[in-house]
Amino acid sequence: MKGITLLALSIFSTAFLSFTPLNKKYIVIDAGHGGNDHGAVYDSFNEKDITLSIAKQIQKLNGNHDEYEVILIRSEDTYPSLSERTNQINILNPEMVISLHVNTSPQKETSMHGTELYVQNSEESKKLAGKIYKKFKVRKIEERSNLHILRETKAPAVLVELGFINNSADRAYITSEDGQKEIAQKFVDIINEN
Repeated sequence: MKGITLLALSIFSTAFLSFTPLNKKYIVIDAGHGGNDHGAVYDSFNEKDITLSIAKQIQKLNGNHDEYEVILIRSEDTYPSLSERTNQINILNPEMVISLHVNTSPQKETSMHGTELYVQNSEESKKLAGKIYKKFKVRKIEERSNLHILRETKAPAVLVELGFINNSADRAYITSEDGQKEIAQKFVDIINEN
């Protein structure tokens, strides 16, 4: 009986390992907000939908990559809590974490525009921010220790504010199909540089 159990375990292990590369790396994309938390809102547009759409586009454009897999913290309109997000990230121990958000300002319409990056106090996080800086029109990079996703995530992480929802040019870009594909492709290119 013991021999049969060992044989079954051996067969299972061999089959499992043949489908799961030992050196597979994970890239985590966190689509900000979700569920009842809409995030920034402007007319019929809201942050939770924009970030989810772009996250899905990143995963789709990535396809079946041999070296890494893009994991989405949420793939539908749900709201994992901040601690649920960081717990999941820390279990996966990914190569990097990109948390997607959309900015807003107090005015109904604003002239402020462009991408803002928030980083951890780590060289790897700053290096990732540097790659993003080269691809996007970044108006600000700032180290932030008070943002849960950056503070509690052990892997290199950045929080990216993709643009201002209450700036007409940013809003048109981040809500359009072409704009979202272009944004997603930039992130896939950044991931491929790793």
